[in-house]
Amino acid sequence: MSLATVQSLAPDLAAIKQRQQATWASGDFAVIGTTLQIVGESLAEAADIRAGERVLDVAAGNGNATLAAARRFAHVTSTDYVSTLLDKGRERARAEALPVTFQVADAEALPFADASFDAALSTFGVMFAPDHPRAARELLRVVKSGGRIGLANWTPEGFIGRLFKLIGGYVAPPAGLKSPALWGTLAHLAELFDVSPAQIRCERRVFNFRYRSPAHWVQVFRDFYGPTHKAFAALDARGQQALESDIATLLEAMNVAGPGSLVVPGEYLEVVITKR
Repeated sequence: MSLATVQSLAPDLAAIKQRQQATWASGDFAVIGTTLQIVGESLAEAADIRAGERVLDVAAGNGNATLAAARRFAHVTSTDYVSTLLDKGRERARAEALPVTFQVADAEALPFADASFDAALSTFGVMFAPDHPRAARELLRVVKSGGRIGLANWTPEGFIGRLFKLIGGYVAPPAGLKSPALWGTLAHLAELFDVSPAQIRCERRVFNFRYRSPAHWVQVFRDFYGPTHKAFAALDARGQQALESDIATLLEAMNVAGPGSLVVPGEYLEVVITKR
C-alpha cells in the first residue's frame, strides 16, 4: 500500500474536531454536567490537590474539576475549546467567589509553556480528543516533573461505554477514529503516557445516574447532552424511535432502583499518573 493510500485512509482529525466542537456546543451540557460534580471532588482528592498549587483543568466543560481544585485553594486555570461551556464554569465560580482563570484552549495544543503546572485534571473531557497520543503528550508537557495528571474516564464496559457503542450502531463514528472509551482502559493509558501499568494509580469507580424513569433520562440527554442530541437529530422519525427504544432497554437492564425510579451505575476509571 502506497503512502498516499495510507494517508487517504487516515481520519481527518481536524475536521472531526470541528464537528465535535459543534456537537458539544449543542444542547446544554451544564444541565447534565453539574450532576457530575462529585466526580471532580473525588478526582481532586485522588490527585492530592493542595493549596497554592497551579492546576490546569483540560476540556473542563462546565468546570467540575475546576471548582473542586479551587475549593482547595489551588490556583486554577480552566480550559475548553467551547467558550459557552467555560461561561457556565465562570458563572459557577463567581457564585462561590472562587478566583479561577478561564481560557479557551484546545486539549491537543495547550497554549502554555512546558512544566507550567503542578497538576492537570480532566473529568470526562480529554478522553474525547480525536488524537489520543497528541492529547496525552500535551498533558505530560505542561505538567512539571513530579506533578500529577488526574483523569476520570468512562470505561468501555460501563453504562456510558455501552451507550456510545449503541449510538454508533445508528450514527457511525468517522472511520479510523479511536473510541474515547479506550481512555478507560489501563493498557491504552500505559501506551499513551509511556509508562508501565504499575506506574498508573487507578480505581474503578461508579457515578450513579439518578432520574425519574428511563423516559426522563432519554428526554434530558436528548435535549441537553451534545452527542445524544446530535445523534437523534441525524436520524429520521423511525430511526429516532428505534434509538429511543434501544436506549430505554439498556437503561431498564442496568437500573438498580426497581420500577419506581431510575438509578443506573456508570462505571469510570479514576486515574492518577505522576510525571517522571
